[in-house]
Amino acid sequence: MIAKIYSFGVLGLDAYPVEIEVDVAKGLPQVTLVGLADTAIKESKERVRSAIKNSGFSWPAQRITVNLAPSNIKKEGATFDLAIALGILAATEQINPSLLKDYVFLGELSLDGRLRPVQGVLATSLNMTNFSLKNLVLPEENGKEAAIIPNINSYPLKNLNAVVQFLADPQIHPPLKLEIEKILKENSNYNFDFSEVKGQYFAKRAIEVAVAGGHNIILLGPPGSGKTMLVKRIPTIMPTLLPQEALEITKIHSICGTLLNKDGLIGTRPFRAPHHSISDVALIGGGNIPKPGEISLAHYGVLFLDELPEFNRKALEALRQPLEDNLICVSRIKKTFVFPACFILAAALNPCPCETEGMKIWKVRKINLGEYQYP
Repeated sequence: MIAKIYSFGVLGLDAYPVEIEVDVAKGLPQVTLVGLADTAIKESKERVRSAIKNSGFSWPAQRITVNLAPSNIKKEGATFDLAIALGILAATEQINPSLLKDYVFLGELSLDGRLRPVQGVLATSLNMTNFSLKNLVLPEENGKEAAIIPNINSYPLKNLNAVVQFLADPQIHPPLKLEIEKILKENSNYNFDFSEVKGQYFAKRAIEVAVAGGHNIILLGPPGSGKTMLVKRIPTIMPTLLPQEALEITKIHSICGTLLNKDGLIGTRPFRAPHHSISDVALIGGGNIPKPGEISLAHYGVLFLDELPEFNRKALEALRQPLEDNLICVSRIKKTFVFPACFILAAALNPCPCETEGMKIWKVRKINLGEYQYP
């Protein structure tokens, strides 16, 4: 018997629908996965087998074929575990296949059937609005992330057994609904503030002008003069995030797996400070299936490059396009990916040793002449 079930995959910053077809037929017991699945998906057959058995269902001693369509797109991650397990249960008539047609399923399965969180849920819920499917079943940890989209019914559940019970009686779990404006207001607090800085009047004035005009800024000064301390507080004087900006930021961090907010929405402007040993690919984005880099993670926020002269020249040269166009294009043979990169670049560096020594000599000379005025 063949069962069909729907899920979503992520490619770049967009999610696309994936139709999962499961066929259980007579033959030697084995599981075959087709549809350009990566290693994580191919290993899902072991997770699914254990999850089904440990959830009280029976594993068919037959030939199981799982097709992930469209088959011309490379798929990665453990997002399809739940959908594959439900497809096998439906194909073996342990659950009614007609119950699956109105839902999209996301989730990684543990060996005991528990649902683990996955990446890219917000991208999925945003793109689901373009299709007729409006019901999303997913792990509890991802529930709020999907519920901030008003037209999507989010059903966060704990494990495989809870999903099967919900499909039999949807009334036991009403959809989770959240107000994006309320969550954004609650999450818009920073741990520190620009007003805490005492002194440094010229530096503070320069930063205020840079933020007001959306300009980039370089801070030059000896170690311990407060460069990093000032830059960390730049997001606190930037305008409050709009709901659409918060969704864009959260979407990028959700796909990259850096979304730590349990409320499912980032309400503060990002601050990214990569180490100077970072590669150009990690900075601008890339990979076999390209994902956003640090410049996209700093979207609508601040990208801080401390010890600027220590950065790789290729990494610095790669900043040219995003600084000019507020986006970065990553080209591959089959597709070109465009990632947003609208950020304020803040850099810091120490003065040259010879310049520092020269300043000391100049100050000593001025002090001896009585002309030097202490700031």
